[in-house]
Amino acid sequence: MTGDVGSLPTGTPELSTVDIAGGRTAGGTSRRVLRLGTRESALAVAQSRWVARRLAALGQPVELVLSTTPGDLSTLPVDQLGGTGVFVSALRERLLAGEVDLVVHSCKDLPTAPAPGLLLAAVPEREDPRDVLVRRADGPPDTWPPAGARVGTGSPRRGAQLLAHDPRLRIVPLRGNVDTRLRRLVAGELDAVVLARAGLARLGRLAEPGLAASPLPPSVVLPAAAQGALAVECRADDHSLAAVLGRLDHPASRAAVEAERSLLAALDAGCTAPVAAHAEVDGDALRLTGLVAAGDGGLVLRDTETGPAVEAEAIGRRLARALLAAGARPLITETRAAVDPSAAPTGKAGLA
Repeated sequence: MTGDVGSLPTGTPELSTVDIAGGRTAGGTSRRVLRLGTRESALAVAQSRWVARRLAALGQPVELVLSTTPGDLSTLPVDQLGGTGVFVSALRERLLAGEVDLVVHSCKDLPTAPAPGLLLAAVPEREDPRDVLVRRADGPPDTWPPAGARVGTGSPRRGAQLLAHDPRLRIVPLRGNVDTRLRRLVAGELDAVVLARAGLARLGRLAEPGLAASPLPPSVVLPAAAQGALAVECRADDHSLAAVLGRLDHPASRAAVEAERSLLAALDAGCTAPVAAHAEVDGDALRLTGLVAAGDGGLVLRDTETGPAVEAEAIGRRLARALLAAGARPLITETRAAVDPSAAPTGKAGLA
């Protein structure tokens, strides 16, 4: 990232059509320009451009079509935004209406329940899924904040795990895009913020001048399910496009995401519960670690399940059963009730 952190850039970057070699096939026939729907945040645009460049490298021209979602318009904490799919529903509606040909999401924003009429055509190779602790470079030299430090995060999952690791911290609710969050840090309102490493990497902001970003090991903060992964969707009946998008799919990343999302679906955790999942694929083997915590970090349940990568979804379900047997359901229900006292388990999948 270029520029001084005291005057961080704002707004959405200028958009342009991605068109390699005029979008013509070897036979000289023009190929249709695919309309790629994306949220208008800087991160969403960066992620969509990443996908567009890879499609362009395959000779497929792409243009970006921006949409604003309810989640982008709200300043409420994530746990109060009002339900599954708050960041993806508007994009999916445009896709189903034929206004765009494909959409790109952060995979962790996708509801775990299948979307009728849509196909998850590709999960490209995943970025590093870890969270990072971002501090001012002129602060204390220790990589961990001192007692009483104000740590900003809008994620119940992050907050619970940070408190479990160090109950001396003060967790401050935090919403907004990366610029907004880093501004509050630079202004001295916060001593540290926790962000997804993948987002900073895609924005080119891991080496922000004046700031220091330290990766949080999964033993301290286990990532959100599907964090760092992208989801590329198209209409289920658009078979020719699905075949093109399938060339972007990364089997190991898809298996990891399937295991993590299967765990969430079986837990029926929703977007308000401090639930985490992290799968690692080594050859044909998959290792899935899952976590459910009390909102205050006072109790953390953690377990691991392994098996063949081709059984990713079954591994997720087995791990969910183990966590539920260990007492996860009351933690999930209590956290949901703390946000909405009328809430109760629905039997439906929640946010990834």
